Amino acid sequence: MKHLIAPSLLAADFTQLDREVKLVNESKADWLHLDVMDGRFVPNITFGMMIIKALRNICTKPMDVHLMIVEPEKYIEPFRNAGADIISVHYEACPNLHRTIQLIKESGAKAGVALNPHTPVGVLKHLLEDIDLVIIMSVNPGWGGQKFIYESILKIRELKDMITAKNADCLIEVDGGVGLQNAEKILMSGADVLVAGSAVFKSMDPLKTIQQLKNVGQDAVFT
Repeated sequence: MKHLIAPSLLAADFTQLDREVKLVNESKADWLHLDVMDGRFVPNITFGMMIIKALRNICTKPMDVHLMIVEPEKYIEPFRNAGADIISVHYEACPNLHRTIQLIKESGAKAGVALNPHTPVGVLKHLLEDIDLVIIMSVNPGWGGQKFIYESILKIRELKDMITAKNADCLIEVDGGVGLQNAEKILMSGADVLVAGSAVFKSMDPLKTIQQLKNVGQDAVFT
């Protein structure tokens, strides 16, 4: 499968959201990544259901909603109703993770689980057949524009081996510090989806950058 690109709206110009989303619509991007932060699970507050519902009216790409919030199980249905196609929750925020995954699937959305940099991938060993994707956080969640944590490469490889061993249909999404400088290495490690925020929206030519990210490694052999 050709890898997917999911520009993160966190790095966009919030005074021009209509324009920024339309740019993603016109690009070769596959998804639009939306980081929902509550100021409790992470030290930042972004946006919630109302903004996502408004964006759904103009976004033509699948909306990849990443919940960086406490008690996410309370908000699955509202985010689905707002327009989320994919809903990912944090392992660290879910004492009853399997039940939360079931709630996401029952809502009709695809289910993802995100792991903070310090959380080992082994915690998902018995859940890989129940989820659609795993987000490897390659920065500490909460703020855009951070540097990629290269220890994440080892986690991606380990997770890829686990997925292969289980013969699971589960994508690996990498979020944080992703750009043209490291995209090929990340993909060669086993990633399927690249979340790119600053690399896209802070570039001189976002459409070109998305195309370049989409083209990375097209002649490489992935293992």
